[in-house]
Amino acid sequence: MIEQMITSFVASTAFGIIFNVPKRALLLCGLVGLLGWMLYYLLALQELNAIVATLIAAVGVAMFSHVLARWKRMPITVFGVSGIIPLVPGGLAYDAMRHLVESEYTTAVQQGVKALMVSGSIAMGLVLSEVLHQLIRKTWVNREMKKT
Repeated sequence: MIEQMITSFVASTAFGIIFNVPKRALLLCGLVGLLGWMLYYLLALQELNAIVATLIAAVGVAMFSHVLARWKRMPITVFGVSGIIPLVPGGLAYDAMRHLVESEYTTAVQQGVKALMVSGSIAMGLVLSEVLHQLIRKTWVNREMKKT
C-alpha cells in the first residue's frame, strides 16, 4: 500500500511539472492524486466494480480539487488534471492493443470496452462533482441570503 501511495503521488506531481503547474501547488497536486488513488484502491479492495470505484474516486478528486482551488485561489484544473492521472486506464488500453496485435480479438474487445467504460466513469465523475459543487454552492448562497 505504501508503494501505491508513493507511486500515485510521484505520478501526479510529475504530470503537474509537465503541465507547468505553479511550484507552490505541486505538492498539493501530488496529494490530490494520492488521495484519489487511495480511494480507488480501498474501494477495489472491497471488491467494488472498477468502473464504480473509478467514478467515486473521480468525484473525490474533483471535490478535493474544488476545496484546494478555493483555498489557494487557483483554477480547479491545476489540481484536477494532475490528480486524475493515476485513475487513467493506460494499462487496460495497452493490454487491449496488445491482444489486438496478437489476434486475440475477443479479449481485445473486452479490455478495450472496459478501458472506455473506466474513462467514461472518470468523465462522469468530474461532471457529477461539478453538479454537486454547484448545488452545494447554490444552497449555501440561498441560506446566506435568507439570513440577511
